[in-house]
Amino acid sequence: MSVETGFETISAAVLGERLKSHGNCVLIDVRMPGEFQSVHVQGAVNLPLDSLTAEKVQSACKSASQIPHVICQGGNRSRKACQKLSDLGVATVNIDGGTAACLAAGLPVVRGKGAISMDRQVRIVAGSLAFLGAMLGWFVHPAFHGLSAFIGAGLVFAGVSDICGMGMLLAKMPWNQTKNALT
Repeated sequence: MSVETGFETISAAVLGERLKSHGNCVLIDVRMPGEFQSVHVQGAVNLPLDSLTAEKVQSACKSASQIPHVICQGGNRSRKACQKLSDLGVATVNIDGGTAACLAAGLPVVRGKGAISMDRQVRIVAGSLAFLGAMLGWFVHPAFHGLSAFIGAGLVFAGVSDICGMGMLLAKMPWNQTKNALT
């Protein structure tokens, strides 16, 4: 366990070994339901980061001895979830590299309907709005260049703060919701 973070980080290969040999770990996937439905490690439980609580994690565990292993797509959201849970006094394990690393390591996964990842959705919307602002500014009125500037500023803020307002808005959209997520 890292003293700086308060939680342990393991590789996808180590997760695979633990899932085979230990009955005391539960896998919590903190991605949005649409992303989870697209592909997830077999046996994972979906508890999205934006509604994650210690109580939900503890209820996902079948016994008090189970250790929550937290996963997302690439490792960023799971790291945030582990830090949040660690601050609440819940011991967790972060999966380095997330679902992408688990796929590369050959862990068994469940594939469902295809969904566009949240990262790609943000890039599509931000790029479209920036392009729209530039075109409207060129052909309609120069004030529309402000839309492109606003989107650019939002992307810089998201990069610096690691808080993406557009991602949070997109996460609430109907196509990113499913009825099967634990909430």
